[in-house]
Amino acid sequence: MLCGPCRLLRASVAPTAALAAALLSSLARCSLQEPKDQVASALSPYFGTKTRYEDVNPGLLSDPEAPQRDPELLEGSCTPVQLVALIRHGTRYPTAKQIRKLRQLHGLLQARGPGDDRPGNASDRGLGAALADWPLWYADWMDGQLVEKGRQDMRQLALRLASLFPALFSRENYSRLRLITSSKHRCVDSGAAFLRGLWEHYHPGLSPPDVSDMECGPPSINDKLMRFFDHCKKFLTEVERNATALYHVEAFKTGPEMQNILKKVAAVLQVPVNNLNADLIQVAFFTCSFDLAIRGVKSPWCDIFDIDDAKVLEYLNDLKQYWKRGYGYTINSRSSCTLFQDIFQHLDKAVEEKQRSQPVSSPIVLQFGHAETLLPLLSLMGYFKDKEPLTAYNYEEQIHRKFRSGHIVPYASNLIFVLYHCENAKTPQEEFQVQILLNEKVLPLAHSQETVSLYEDLKNHYKDILQSCQTSEECELPKKN
Repeated sequence: MLCGPCRLLRASVAPTAALAAALLSSLARCSLQEPKDQVASALSPYFGTKTRYEDVNPGLLSDPEAPQRDPELLEGSCTPVQLVALIRHGTRYPTAKQIRKLRQLHGLLQARGPGDDRPGNASDRGLGAALADWPLWYADWMDGQLVEKGRQDMRQLALRLASLFPALFSRENYSRLRLITSSKHRCVDSGAAFLRGLWEHYHPGLSPPDVSDMECGPPSINDKLMRFFDHCKKFLTEVERNATALYHVEAFKTGPEMQNILKKVAAVLQVPVNNLNADLIQVAFFTCSFDLAIRGVKSPWCDIFDIDDAKVLEYLNDLKQYWKRGYGYTINSRSSCTLFQDIFQHLDKAVEEKQRSQPVSSPIVLQFGHAETLLPLLSLMGYFKDKEPLTAYNYEEQIHRKFRSGHIVPYASNLIFVLYHCENAKTPQEEFQVQILLNEKVLPLAHSQETVSLYEDLKNHYKDILQSCQTSEECELPKKN
C-alpha cells in the first residue's frame, strides 16, 4: 500500500484496528497465487464491468508486458511532453454485498433435499449438487479489495506504458510524476503496484523498495475528483437513493428475457423457481467471472449459462451502468466536468511551460479511480452514445449497441491524454497536438473521428463544458417551498 495514505489511516484508527487492517492486507496479498495459465471462457466477452483487461486486449495473452503500439500514434517530429492517465483499479475481490448474495444462493443449493439429486455416480449428480459441494471461499473481509492479479494488472500496464512512451517515462521524469487516487484501498493499492512496475522498468532484476522510499512523492487522495459522484447531492438523492430511478433495470429483471433464464436456471439447479430472483442469477454469473479473473479457474458456476444467457445478463449490467453512469440520468456525467477541467488544467500548464522554454513540471499525471469514474467522463465527452436509449423493452434492437461497459471499462481500463510538441509545425496552432487513448488504443475523436487533434481545436470543441462547469450548482438540490 502507498505510504502517504497509510500514515493518514494509522492516525485515525485504533492500534488494534490498524493491526487487523494490516493482517487483512497481508492475507489479501498472500492468499492467492497468480494464475499460471490463462483460462478462457466463451462467456468472457459478456461480463460487463467484471471483465478482465486481457479479454478486451487479447494480444496481451501471449506477452502481457510487451507494448502493442497503435499505428495511429504520432511519431517523428512530434514528441510527447505530457501524459495524463485516468486508470481504473485492477482486478478485485467481490464486494461484501455480492458475497452475501452468493452465500444466500449457495445456502439454497445446500438446502435441497436428498431427492433433489440426480441418481448415479458423482459425475451424474447434477450441477446443483456439484455447486453445493463447490468450496465457497469468498469471505466478507475481502470486500472489493485488490487481489494479486490486480497488482499484476497494474505492474504490467506500467511496464507497457513506459516502453510505449520512453521519453515521458524517463528516469529523470520519475521524480516529477504526480499520482492522485481515490481513497478506496483497491485504488490506493493499484497506484502502489503501478509504481512498483515502473521501478522494475528502471531497475530490472532488483526488488522494489517500499513506496515511501521511492523518488516520486506520496500520492494525493482526492475523492472530489475521483469519486465525484459521492459528492453530488442531487445524484445521491435523485438517482442513487431513489428506489424508482432505475425503473428500466427493475423492469428488465421481470421481463421475458430474464424470466426465461430464471426458469432455466431453476430447472438446471433443481431448486424452486420462486426461491430465485434476478439478483441471485446475476451474482452466480459474476461468480463465474470472479473465479476466472482472480484464480484463473473455470468453475462450475460458468456451466449454468450459455452465450445467449450471457448476452441477456450483460445487457442487465449495461442497463444499470447506462442509467446511473452514462446517458440515462445525465446529472452524473455532468458532475464529472470537474475532473475533465482538471485534466485540461494539467495540459494547459504543460503548454504554457513549453512556450516559455521551461521543462514540464508534471510530465506524467496518473489518476486512479473506478469504472464509475471513467464511464460518466466518457459519456460527457460524447463517446459510445447509441441512437436510441437503452431500455427494458428494446433488448433485441440493442444487440449491436455501442454502450457495452465491459468493452469500455474492464478492470485496469485506462483513458489517456497525450500532449505532443511538434517541432516542425507550420503554424503556432499546429505546435501542440493531442491524442486520446482508451485501453492503450487510439480513440478517434467523438466529434470528428480523427485520431489526432490540434490542442486548441480540442479545447474549442469542449469549450462549453470547460467554461460552464459549475458542479456546486449542478449538484445542488432544488429548494422546497
